[in-house]
Amino acid sequence: MRITKRSNIAMRVLMFCAVHQGRTAPITRGEVAERVDVSPSHLAQIINRLSQLGFLATQRGRGGGIALSGHPRDIVIGDVFRAFEPMFPETGCFADADGSCPLHAACRLRPALEAAAAAFFEHLDNMTLDDLVCGNSALEMLFGGAACRGSASRPITGEFRATCH
Repeated sequence: MRITKRSNIAMRVLMFCAVHQGRTAPITRGEVAERVDVSPSHLAQIINRLSQLGFLATQRGRGGGIALSGHPRDIVIGDVFRAFEPMFPETGCFADADGSCPLHAACRLRPALEAAAAAFFEHLDNMTLDDLVCGNSALEMLFGGAACRGSASRPITGEFRATCH
């Protein structure tokens, strides 16, 4: 599955904000654009959408900036991807709302892809932003912050098992 650029940028922004949560200086769009390697105009669109969805809080003007609207443990990765990703690959077959595809009645590909997409989102529903940033020293070095100061991450299963103290 190919992740859209919008989802990629949204996750970078959320991870950056999570690593810097609790700092006293505001997080500026310019700082985020530089650190996550995104054009400021494209970033503004993503930040606006993340704010509309309730993932980010924004404040305009002097001393303004962006921040997570809640704790990273409350931001479910599956929710972020559902907001930014189309459910199916963009092909003529799946965009064919009128059912004019000659294989429509016999097609087994679409239900298979629907099941795969459901499994993808189900897996991401078991991950939070906290799971991605907490204890991730490499990410902290890249973003110049310190994630999980005084927080405890909830344990998750499988290959994404992480602990924070």
